[in-house]
Amino acid sequence: MMSGFLTDTHTHLQLNEYSNDRDRVIRRAKEAGVLRMIVVGFDMATSKAAIQLAQRYEGLYASVGIHPHEARNFTDKTIDRLRDLARSYKVVAIGEIGLDYYRDLSPRDRQGYAFERQLELANELDLPVIIHNRRANKDMIITLERYVNIYGVNLRGVMHCFSGDWGFAKRCLDVGFYISIAGPVTYPNSDVLREVAAKVPLDRLLIETDCPWLPPQHKRGRRNEPAYVRFIARRIADLRGIPLSQLAEATSRNAAELFKLEVTG
Repeated sequence: MMSGFLTDTHTHLQLNEYSNDRDRVIRRAKEAGVLRMIVVGFDMATSKAAIQLAQRYEGLYASVGIHPHEARNFTDKTIDRLRDLARSYKVVAIGEIGLDYYRDLSPRDRQGYAFERQLELANELDLPVIIHNRRANKDMIITLERYVNIYGVNLRGVMHCFSGDWGFAKRCLDVGFYISIAGPVTYPNSDVLREVAAKVPLDRLLIETDCPWLPPQHKRGRRNEPAYVRFIARRIADLRGIPLSQLAEATSRNAAELFKLEVTG
């Protein structure tokens, strides 16, 4: 594997925010050493667009899934459509899926139903999951521990844009999940997240932008983009007392292993 390049494991480059300069955004990312990017779907339209984008550009990959905000309309037909999409070329994950008790845009029982059905789909297709979790730590970890420890399901995946404390992180690690750190690690009030970023085993750590949202501190107020994942990586490397190149190589290796990415391209 090429040493020192970066992987942004969570982007939304398919969104209209990039309609006017998407080619340039992707070019800037590659010039900054970000050679792999995962374009993440959160409903049917964005999942299809993620696939189209990934198939157009070298180094881009796609995920398909239904976000908890959209769970109110989740049906058996939704699963069938996701299954078909997930078999497309360059789809590497089911996501983003999960629970969101902050906005509560869908009833919590419907969120749980959609989440568990998509966990089962991921297991069926042998794909990892990209998990969105906001203000739902208790129900989230209960669900994951039930599937892994009681049902014996071979789940693997990542806690995207991690926002919990070290205690919650340890429980996620214990069920085999990776922890992904985004731009908030650079924010002044994020001491709890910085503790997590410093403590997660290096072989279980991922980085992301979640662009176009959550830019690093010195870019706040602007649209985020994958080139900025370098600033996140640098902050985490400093926290851990290791060179940026080591952090980049480790997180890219982790991404390749979790999402079964090609060694090059």
